[in-house]
Amino acid sequence: MSSVFKALSDPTRRAVLQHLQGGPMGAGELADLFDVSKPTMSAHFAVLVAAGLIAPEKHGRTITYRLRLSVLEDALLAFAQTFGLNVTRPAQPRKEKP
Repeated sequence: MSSVFKALSDPTRRAVLQHLQGGPMGAGELADLFDVSKPTMSAHFAVLVAAGLIAPEKHGRTITYRLRLSVLEDALLAFAQTFGLNVTRPAQPRKEKP
């Protein structure tokens, strides 16, 4: 859980997660959205991957990142429960069979 909150402590990393809410994006495409060097963005991506918040998919020389929202949900639920809050994940709607 601490690696998730370390990852979330940086505004650039939080912004990366916000951009990935719209769907997977390439590393270069994401990096172009920020006014920092590519090596700096690579370091941010590495922290997010280590925390399990994003998942890299390598296609040749291109890396695409996707958001792993369930990891964030789990960390937030565990954090709330450490303060005695009785919070649970909402039930998933059942899919009807065709």
